[in-house]
Amino acid sequence: MKKAIFAILISLSALTSCKMMNKGQQNTQENAAAAKLSGNWELNYITGVRIAFNGLYPETKPSININATATELGGNTSCNVFGAKLAVKGSKFKVDLSASPMTMRHCEGEGEMRFLEMLKKVDAYTVEGNTLTLMMGDVPAMKFTKK
Repeated sequence: MKKAIFAILISLSALTSCKMMNKGQQNTQENAAAAKLSGNWELNYITGVRIAFNGLYPETKPSININATATELGGNTSCNVFGAKLAVKGSKFKVDLSASPMTMRHCEGEGEMRFLEMLKKVDAYTVEGNTLTLMMGDVPAMKFTKK
């Protein structure tokens, strides 16, 4: 009986340590993804608009700043400053602008509206060197350069 109880305790201990190791590996992967994403990024490409990029943003390009844990995103729409919640899991990337604070300056042109619309639609990301690409499915929607 003692041997059976001892065997059960060893098995439970092994299962618990495996779960803890997997959780540790997951945290390490999440930290690595957050480290790649964190920082200031400046927009240099946006899809789906018929106006030239420099026509949309003649003075200031939109930018985003992702915090060190990749849970919050803030930035400049080229006109107004905003903040948002960010969910990153693996290569998935979801911006929640529903309750985000934003300044209320009047903005000329379509640039701000196009930027925010596209930011709501992105669902994945890749980082290669100093380029952050936000994707809609398999389509590159926005590209940013690390500042």
